[in-house]
Amino acid sequence: MVAPPEDAVRMEVKGLLVDPTSNLPIVLLRDRESDLFLPIWIGVFEANAIAIHIEGVEAPRPMTHDLLRTVLRELNARVERVVITDLRDSTFYAEIHLITATRQLTVDSRPSDALALALRVDAPILVARSVLERAQAIDLTERLSQDERLKKWLEDADPDDLGKYEM
Repeated sequence: MVAPPEDAVRMEVKGLLVDPTSNLPIVLLRDRESDLFLPIWIGVFEANAIAIHIEGVEAPRPMTHDLLRTVLRELNARVERVVITDLRDSTFYAEIHLITATRQLTVDSRPSDALALALRVDAPILVARSVLERAQAIDLTERLSQDERLKKWLEDADPDDLGKYEM
């Protein structure tokens, strides 16, 4: 197993939201050890793929990320981790780190696809610290009053509070 980048922060998918201004889906990542949140705007179809997994819904036929999980399993490969590696021109970049019996590979990916796959195979989700700094991730421990209410809401939120995607 290759060690993860030292400057990476392990995060989890906290849920999905809809941006009230643009009406676009947002996947909300949360640092597992602090109150640091990273919102990433994603496409509707990718949000649907993430939502279906979060909600435990079984699709009648395999979705793309389910297909990829099956292909990897059949090839005796596993996802070691996914890493959101960069933020350039308002676009996030990610990598999927794979391990097979004979080699390790890194595959370029959109963050939404990497996250959907990571959820399906229970792989760690990491974000480079430099990305968190450039993205101005929300640290809810540094703000007062209104943001404290947001922090409490996010901590207590269940998937129904975070929005559902009905396609």
